[in-house]
Amino acid sequence: MTSEQKFELIGVGNPIMDLLAHVDDAFLTKHVAGVKGGMVLVDDSDIATLVQLINGNVATMPGGSAANTTLGATNLGLSTTYLGKIGSDITAEHYLKNFTEAGGDGSRFKRAIMPNGRCLSLVTPDGQRTLRTHLGAAMTLDPAEVTVADFQGSRHAHIEGYLLFNPALADKVMASARAAGCTLSIDLASFEVVNVARDWIFAQLREGIDIVFANEDEARALFQRSDDYENFAREFAGFGGIAAVKMGAAGAWIAQSSALHRIEPVKVRNLVDTTGAGDSWAAGFLYGHLRGASLSTSGAIGSILGAETVQHLGAAIPEMHWPRINAEADKLLKQ
Repeated sequence: MTSEQKFELIGVGNPIMDLLAHVDDAFLTKHVAGVKGGMVLVDDSDIATLVQLINGNVATMPGGSAANTTLGATNLGLSTTYLGKIGSDITAEHYLKNFTEAGGDGSRFKRAIMPNGRCLSLVTPDGQRTLRTHLGAAMTLDPAEVTVADFQGSRHAHIEGYLLFNPALADKVMASARAAGCTLSIDLASFEVVNVARDWIFAQLREGIDIVFANEDEARALFQRSDDYENFAREFAGFGGIAAVKMGAAGAWIAQSSALHRIEPVKVRNLVDTTGAGDSWAAGFLYGHLRGASLSTSGAIGSILGAETVQHLGAAIPEMHWPRINAEADKLLKQ
């Protein structure tokens, strides 16, 4: 970082409280419309109805794609802050407390006099998660509230794809981050996001994005074809930045210019829940990259975090595991 930079990373996205529940496939078929594994925006009353049908067996923890990535990077040791809008209820207070107690800076959160956003993650026995989200306060973030000052003092801005549901807001975020001198990464987040924002994504790729994170479904939706995943990585990298195409349990491909790296997965002993695994992978990669590691080393750190995340319910890795993870990441950085 330069002397003017206080934060290595600023995350930008929707600060959402996650509600997590194990359900079977029959529950999805009977009560949840849409594609298994996808994300659909719903009313808060729809979430309340599903929670009632689940009959109380619901865990609660802070989430949101960019927030998950930012917190993971914070736990690895990056100096971080976050731009997003929280509510005025007890859920919002818990959310902010969790972020700051983990070591993140909470000064750039914005507030709305309304309930905080919530996301219900329905986890099936195969570890797949189907998301139903009510953005609440998060969706009231207005482009006029976002300024260059929000990004000043930050080296790198990581933006979640869910912002693309509001193109005017996404435009203002990208423009403000660039004006502040931040490097940029974006995680495409969901194939539903890509389906409604293909033109926006291609326009931003042409303008210049330093790092793009996508999984296999998102890459297929963007390029509208099936292909080998390394070819998707090469095509993303053809726009001039770094591309990371995540393949879940199969690892990842990273491309930059003519270089192509296969990132092997870390073996998982007990698959519990894939919620947030891609966000954690991005956290590990950004940590390595911003600390000067090679692409392959950064990808290896990403794989460590992604594999750890799927062994726990929800996107957060329990505190007791971080000393081991930090030791593994530091060892890779020193190689």
